[in-house]
Amino acid sequence: MKGGAFGWQTSLADLSLILFMLAAAALHDKPKERAERPRASPQSEPLAVYDAAPDAPPLGAWLDQQAVDPRQQLTITARYGPAPGAREAALREAARLLAQAGQAGRAARVVVEPGVGPARVALAYDTPDGTPLAR
Repeated sequence: MKGGAFGWQTSLADLSLILFMLAAAALHDKPKERAERPRASPQSEPLAVYDAAPDAPPLGAWLDQQAVDPRQQLTITARYGPAPGAREAALREAARLLAQAGQAGRAARVVVEPGVGPARVALAYDTPDGTPLAR
C-alpha cells in the first residue's frame, strides 16, 4: 500500500522535530536560577590535630614539629555555646591562635561555629579554592 511521497514515518519525524524545537525554546527562555548558596569549604582527614586545652603546649611549638608542605592547609576551628558572650570569646580564641600561627610563619583558615569543646587546629591536605592537588 503505497501512498503519497510521505508516509506516517515522515509525519512522526516532523512532529518529533517540532516537539524538540519547542522544548529547546522553553529551556532557553527559562529564568536563571538564584545564586548558589555558599557551601562549606572542602576538608579532608587531618594529618595532625592540636587541641587548645589549658595544659597544651604553645601552638608555635606544635607547628615546629609538623612537616612543612605548601599543599597543607592549617584550619583553626573555634566553637561557642549558647551563653552570652560565648561567640565573642570563641572569636578572641581564634584570633589568638591565628596570631600564634602567623608568628610561626603559617597562614590559616578560621572557622567559628556553634558547638562545644576547646578550639582545635588541624593540618590537612584541604583544597580551600576547590582546585585539585595534583597538577
